[in-house]
Amino acid sequence: MEPEVTFNWTDVVTACYEINIFDFIQTKTPSIICVLLYIFLTLLSVVTICGNLLVIMSVFYFQQLHTPTNYLIVSLAVADLLVGIIVFPLSMAFSLSSCLYHEGLFCKVRISFDITLSTASILNLCCISIDRYYAICQPLTYQTKISYRVIVIMILMSWGVSVVIAVSIIIAGLNNETCEESCFIDVLIENTIGPILSFYLPVIIMLCIYLKIFLVAQRQARSIWNTTCQRATGGATVSKMERKATKTLATVLGVFLLCWTPIFLCVTFFSFINNSVSLSVMETLNWLALSNSMLNPFIYAFFYSWFRSAFKMIISGKIFQGDFTDSKLS
Repeated sequence: MEPEVTFNWTDVVTACYEINIFDFIQTKTPSIICVLLYIFLTLLSVVTICGNLLVIMSVFYFQQLHTPTNYLIVSLAVADLLVGIIVFPLSMAFSLSSCLYHEGLFCKVRISFDITLSTASILNLCCISIDRYYAICQPLTYQTKISYRVIVIMILMSWGVSVVIAVSIIIAGLNNETCEESCFIDVLIENTIGPILSFYLPVIIMLCIYLKIFLVAQRQARSIWNTTCQRATGGATVSKMERKATKTLATVLGVFLLCWTPIFLCVTFFSFINNSVSLSVMETLNWLALSNSMLNPFIYAFFYSWFRSAFKMIISGKIFQGDFTDSKLS
């Protein structure tokens, strides 16, 4: 019978499996399944690191990509890069060994990085949605309201709030563990307030913003057919490039939600009903969430021709053969 465990933010939902990944029979001798899983997860980590490094290098190297939106994308890529460098190896070690039975320092480190980086990702996406709102809904005031100074403040706030939320959840979890009886406030912070601040509230804000953007974009698309209206607005309608950027970043948000929503719903739901959840379910949802860090570079490459061009020049080593910072990416 499959073992079960009550899950909250400080639980470590991993073990090494014998015979089948989801049989959860711990073993000192890794099975062929464990070895294959190690190889697969290592490749996943390498792809995540390389993909996000390409995004970061592209934006910093090519002058054409020096835009406020792309700096927010870099901040998101940094979060994904750290997931590949730090969280993936920790999760591999814990998922395929004995973290479940040794909830010590390393397991707390893993959870703290999980929370910090997932929160940083969602808050960076929230900042990107605000950037897109001004670009689409208020194009005439976009450059004055979304300056590089504002972008720096957004990025610093995203990472600062992420660290504060992660520390609060970890402290609440540690306090809850030392309580002889259930500590209501600590449980509330750990399983309810934490997820609300780090996931549900930013998601609701982003969905409202993108709905507003969609309605405005639809209205602008209809106005394009009216030449008189176009002249009257003095170019206030947004460019095709801006609309494409918004669609791409909305896709990034959609993929993020598909990957992260299941585990947050599971954490919240089971904490409310005080029930247990199988390790196999939590392990699957955990790796589904982490895999999101690998996907964003592929989305950029698929939708953005200039990112594809930048990736090709970097991978081919062309940028090391001369100064191509002012190259026109098409």
